[in-house]
Amino acid sequence: MVIAVVGPTAAGKSDLGVELALRLGATGAPGEVVNADSMQLYRGMDIGTAKLPPAERRGVPHHLLDVWEVTETANVASYQRMARATIDDLRAAGRTPILVGGSGLYVRGALDELDFPGTDPAVRARLEAELAEVGPAALHARLGELDPAAAAAILPSNGRRLVRALEVIELTGRPFTATMPEHVSRYPCVQIGLEVPRPELDERIALRVERMWAAGLVEEVRGLESHGLREGFTASRALGYAQILRFLSGECGEQEAKDETVRATRRFARRQESWFRRDPRVVWLAYDAPDLTEQALAAVLDATGATPH
Repeated sequence: MVIAVVGPTAAGKSDLGVELALRLGATGAPGEVVNADSMQLYRGMDIGTAKLPPAERRGVPHHLLDVWEVTETANVASYQRMARATIDDLRAAGRTPILVGGSGLYVRGALDELDFPGTDPAVRARLEAELAEVGPAALHARLGELDPAAAAAILPSNGRRLVRALEVIELTGRPFTATMPEHVSRYPCVQIGLEVPRPELDERIALRVERMWAAGLVEEVRGLESHGLREGFTASRALGYAQILRFLSGECGEQEAKDETVRATRRFARRQESWFRRDPRVVWLAYDAPDLTEQALAAVLDATGATPH
């Protein structure tokens, strides 16, 4: 069995993942967390990605954190290979993999029968050059003509995903969304989605950003800048990091960077929720239910046909 804890940012996924891992020890298959947050794969991006500090992991092993340098470009196919190898190893050892994260494509890449189209360096380079020249809005408009569903799912400012969608369309001759098959699981699995009412989620996001700033996010970004963050095609566009890089280069004030981080994170959370709502396998639970862990464990045990010990 593989468990996934999914949903929007700031919903409490990391904490529930740890709780489930600890509680599953009583079932004979202790849980270990497998990261499914694309930005937590980056080394040194800790505060802005809400990466659980070691002390808060409570002894539960966490996999696929701090894998890439900030100069590396995210690659979901590469993540898929790493995630499946980790899941297979854990299952072979009698452990329960608990996939935790809000990167929808990464979750599907790990759990589902999903093959990602290849890439063409020449096509990719041409599209990236075009992105640098005309900006993401122009590419988003073109994607809207070629594949409206993909355009609706990708932020107009997300140049990396726009380039990838247009590359796939050019290489396959099909809409980008056509490369996403039906939801067919590779493993026996259960997905727990954390549901947060939108006004509460907006408040939680604003509070999280304030806490990140207080915890030293600006200093974290400044330190990563010296390690090539600004040149990293993916990492430099991460929420909070992109806004602070603009602040550090004098393009905006610090308060403006913070406010824009809140707004961008709220937009991102809505897209996350929309993505996971399309998956009929997700069992949605109220994030603040007093018996949340028990409900989640019950859903897991129900899927396995087991009974609580």
